[in-house]
Amino acid sequence: MFLPLSVDTPRSRFPSVTLALIALNVLAFAALIALPPADRVALAKAAGAVPWELARFRHMSLPAGHPHSLLPPPLTIFTSMFIHADPIHLLGNMWFLWVFGSRLEGVLGALRFLALYLGVGALAVVLQVAAGPDVVLPMVGASGAIAGVLGAYAVALPRARVRCLVLLLFFVAPVRLSAGAMLGLWLLVQVASSAAGGGAVAYSAHMGGFICGAMAARLLAPPARLAPLVYHPA
Repeated sequence: MFLPLSVDTPRSRFPSVTLALIALNVLAFAALIALPPADRVALAKAAGAVPWELARFRHMSLPAGHPHSLLPPPLTIFTSMFIHADPIHLLGNMWFLWVFGSRLEGVLGALRFLALYLGVGALAVVLQVAAGPDVVLPMVGASGAIAGVLGAYAVALPRARVRCLVLLLFFVAPVRLSAGAMLGLWLLVQVASSAAGGGAVAYSAHMGGFICGAMAARLLAPPARLAPLVYHPA
């Protein structure tokens, strides 16, 4: 496991969209945990993306009182990005978003960055549904969208240096890697974890989001901004 601590790419603009996304996720989680336990579960079910429902929404009618009777399944593709299961889930996602998103926003510009985040996040959910259309557990979390940010960063700024911690069982060591190497290794971990079974983690969303983000970076980033930059020491 790799925990990024900092990158040496200087911010070229104030990361307003990144901060707004982090604030929305934190506020959504605060609102969720403020509810009684039963209501908390009901909201997570209503806002989460259920693969079984998304795969069949054209051929189903939801009864009154169903969690998605007021929020149609396709809309949960977006609402699910702002719901997190627990504080660790939230903090991990928001930290990766801050470290890489706050720099990538300067490369793409605010509107392009937001389009990448939401668009790739939606595609990641669709790919997870395609990989497991019979799953009835709701998907929650911004991991697919943030995986898209990582993929875009790996393409836009592959030579940036990332200071990170390598966590392997009881071994912890600080290292400095290029963004291309570190994020490529992150993708390999997702592939290996998925091949090993994956449990309840939506690894298809992680892998699909990363690849879609890498492709989107080539379409959205101005060509001049994809050229090698001068990097400052961290």
